[in-house]
Amino acid sequence: MRVDIRIAVAMIINSRGEMLTVRKRGTTAFMQPGGKIDAGETPIAALVRELREELALEAEPDNFRYEGCYREQAANEANMIVEAEAFSWLAEPEVAPQAEIEELKWLPIEGPITVERAALTRRHLFPIAARRFAETRRPA
Repeated sequence: MRVDIRIAVAMIINSRGEMLTVRKRGTTAFMQPGGKIDAGETPIAALVRELREELALEAEPDNFRYEGCYREQAANEANMIVEAEAFSWLAEPEVAPQAEIEELKWLPIEGPITVERAALTRRHLFPIAARRFAETRRPA
């Protein structure tokens, strides 16, 4: 499968079972925060940089757990395939929309969602986040 855009994304999951999503200015679909991986940049370095730029969030690479690489139709780029290196973080950080981010929403991992979500977020990342959140509910 061809890959047109390589990105790193964060699944930030809070203690209420909600995942942070963002909507970029001029778009309708909510997706994970993150962004394009620059040449010579590691996926985790790109993610930390993008979170700082998009959400004024200072995160450390050690905060995240790698969850895999997923491909899907890009939400905002017609006829493009996005390949996402996905990372999870169980946290409730203070965030503020910056740069191209117009809106933030904490969406329930399970249960009804009434906003539009990018295909990658809907088909791949929400199921992963649900499994990750379930790990916090298992007895030790």
